[in-house]
Amino acid sequence: MTAPSGMSAEERELRRGFHLQPFEDALALEEGASPRTIEAYRRDVIRCAAFMREQGVTNARDITPGVLREFVYHLKDLGLAGSSIRRNISALRTWFRVMLAEGLVHTDPTERLDSPQRWRTLPEVLSVDEVTRLLAAPQLDERLAFRDRAMLELAYGAGLRVSEWIGLAVKDVLLEDGLVRVFGKGSKERLVPIGRSAIGAVAVYTRELRPVLEKGQGKGILFLNGQGKPLTRMGAWKILRKYVEQAGIEKAVSPHTLRHSFATHLLEGGADLRAVQEMLGHADIATTQIYTHVDREYLRSVHKQFHPRS
Repeated sequence: MTAPSGMSAEERELRRGFHLQPFEDALALEEGASPRTIEAYRRDVIRCAAFMREQGVTNARDITPGVLREFVYHLKDLGLAGSSIRRNISALRTWFRVMLAEGLVHTDPTERLDSPQRWRTLPEVLSVDEVTRLLAAPQLDERLAFRDRAMLELAYGAGLRVSEWIGLAVKDVLLEDGLVRVFGKGSKERLVPIGRSAIGAVAVYTRELRPVLEKGQGKGILFLNGQGKPLTRMGAWKILRKYVEQAGIEKAVSPHTLRHSFATHLLEGGADLRAVQEMLGHADIATTQIYTHVDREYLRSVHKQFHPRS
């Protein structure tokens, strides 16, 4: 079976590094899959491979169970239905089974990968103390400290997805109103309140540092890299990892961890589930209810309070 025509150079590179040709050949020749099934599985695996490369993983051998779980949570954040996520997981399991048989990988990280119907709890979340240490990690003697502090404060303070975090425009942060305008999946707009810490950090960054970084290539985007261009997903991951390490946090922390922590801390403080649903941009409240793994009696007993960074 030959590779599909009209592929981009990026897709060709992903196919080589992540062994898509043997996978497609096995689907067609050994399992007798229909062309439609092969195409669907190909798209699923290409999406996974692209995500892995964004995380710095350049070949299938280096995919770990942890980063694979992050990919599944990423699919959930994209708004995929449970049936679509289950198909993705099925494609990944078949992919690794083929690579193991061909000797292209030595382990199968999909062995303990849960499907949506088995999800009961969140991935690891940070405590309020750990968040405080993380947000205090950027030191003012570092050139980009104002940007990094603002970025972390806003990502946690508004519960943003990483795509939302790096896609914010300067005009989307309404500091006087204490709001951030977010365009989520499907370009659906929502307004999320932010607290004093995030407002202050963003105000300092936009006043003191962003004008210095802007060299005409910022495209109106809020967070720029050192060359004055919009920050990429990979850049955001690297910044976060740097400060997780500096803060002495031993948990596996991703941008998604900050979003989960935001929601969990609000609910632990007594916030209304539907309000959290609106802030997260979840279309279905059932999606938000994954966060109610905390004890309900405990939720009833705590005083309603604002977000920890308000």
